[in-house]
Amino acid sequence: MDFRKGVDGLQKLCKQQIKQDPFSGAIFIFRNKRRYAIKMLWYDGQGFLLCLKRLSRGRFSWWPTNNAQQLYTALAQEAQVLLYNGDPSKSNFQSLWKPINQATLDDDS
Repeated sequence: MDFRKGVDGLQKLCKQQIKQDPFSGAIFIFRNKRRYAIKMLWYDGQGFLLCLKRLSRGRFSWWPTNNAQQLYTALAQEAQVLLYNGDPSKSNFQSLWKPINQATLDDDS
């Protein structure tokens, strides 16, 4: 993607090219060609937030490798690892939180 794009350009890219709703609350992460910067776009219910992270040294070491795949759904933990220039595929995450069954809570009282 053209890294000069701002909120409107990225919103349009989400709708037209990757066929996703930019108002969904999902965080869309884009990387520049040289792999030293990423942009994140998300809608918080009131407006769009656009965040840029540019590495002062080095390049982002991990990115989905399938060039044909334009959309990669990442867990929140994977996005956090990516922000710190880590490799989410090599990270050991805790299992995802699941809501407690209300009946279990009632039995404990």
